[in-house]
Amino acid sequence: MKQIKYLHYWTIVIPILSWLFYFGSFFFSSGYYSILLTVLLLGSVITAVYHSEVLAHRLGEPFGTLLLAFAITVIEVGLIISIMLGAKGLETITLARDTVFAAVMLILNGIIGICIVIGSLRYREQAFTLKGVSTALITLTAVVVFVLILPNYTVSHGGGEYTSFQLLFIAVICLFLYLGFTMVQTIRHRSFFRSPQKDGTVQNNDAEIKVSNKRSYISVLMLLVSLGIVVMMAKLLSKDVEYLVKAVGAPRSVVGIIIAGIVLLPEALAAVRAAGNDEIQTSLNLAFGSALASIGLSIPAIAIISVISGIRMTLGIDIKSTVLLGLSLFIITVSLATGKTNIMQGVVLVGIFMIYLFTSIVP
Repeated sequence: MKQIKYLHYWTIVIPILSWLFYFGSFFFSSGYYSILLTVLLLGSVITAVYHSEVLAHRLGEPFGTLLLAFAITVIEVGLIISIMLGAKGLETITLARDTVFAAVMLILNGIIGICIVIGSLRYREQAFTLKGVSTALITLTAVVVFVLILPNYTVSHGGGEYTSFQLLFIAVICLFLYLGFTMVQTIRHRSFFRSPQKDGTVQNNDAEIKVSNKRSYISVLMLLVSLGIVVMMAKLLSKDVEYLVKAVGAPRSVVGIIIAGIVLLPEALAAVRAAGNDEIQTSLNLAFGSALASIGLSIPAIAIISVISGIRMTLGIDIKSTVLLGLSLFIITVSLATGKTNIMQGVVLVGIFMIYLFTSIVP
C-alpha cells in the first residue's frame, strides 16, 4: 500500500479566490470580470472533482466513482434549481429537460466515444466486465424513457408535461431504480464493476492508495466549499450565457448543453485519463454512473422543488431528439455487447455526438 501526497495548495486557493471574487461581483461588473469569474468557475469545478477523487481513493472502488458521480449531480441540480427559481414565467420551463438530455448525449456519445477511441489508439482493444455495463444500460434505458419520452404520450397534461402527481410518481420510480443500481454496484455485485484481468479474474483495487485522515477531512471541507461556489457563480453567470446564446442566434436549448458541458468537463477528463491508462472499466463506471445520477437523482430533486414552488417543467423531447437518443442507446448497447472495445465503436459514437451538437445549434 502506497501513500501519496494529494493535498495541493491550488485546490484550496482556487475555491477561496472564487468566493472572494463572487462577492466582488456586487461591486464590480464588466465583461472582463465575467471572463475571470468563468475561469474561476471552471477551476472550482475541477477542484471539486479533485477532492472527490481523493475521497474516492480513501473509500475504494466502486465507491469512488459513485462519490464522483454524486458530486457532479449536486452541481447539476444546484445549477438547474437556482436558475429556475431566479427566472420568471416560462423562461426555464425546458431547462431541466435540455440539461438532462444534453448530459445523457454527452456521456453516451461524447465521453464514452472519446474514451473508446483514445483507448483503442493506444491498446487496440480494451476489455471490461460485461455484467456491470449490462446492468447499467438496462437501468439507464428505463429511466431515460420514463423521463424524456413517456411524457409525450400521457394524456392528463399536454405538451410533454407530467401532472404534479405523475411527476412525483415518476421521480420516486427513478430514484428507486437508481438506489437499486447503487446497491448492486456497491454491495451485492461489486465484482461486476471491477476491471477483468487477462487470466479472467477480476481486479481488486480497494485501498491501493492510502489517504491520511487529515487529508480526508480537508478534502471533505473543500469539496463542500467548491460545490457551493460552483452553484452560486453559475447562477450569477447564467444571464451572460443566455445573452451569448441569443447573440449568436442559437436556440435556447443550447443553454442546457453549456450547463451540462461545464458540469461534466472534469469527469470527462477523469474518464479519458483512465482510458489512456488502460482502465476502460473505470471510464465506463464514471460515464454510466453520471448518466444514471443525472436522472435518478437530479430529476427527483428538481421535481420536488418544481411541485413545491409551482414551476412548470416540460420533460418530453421532440421527434428529432427521440431519434438521436434511440440511436445512441441502440449503438452503445450493440457496441458494448462483447465485453471489448475497438476504435470503430468509438468513431461512430463520436459521429452521433457531432450530429447532435450540429442539429442543436442549427435545427
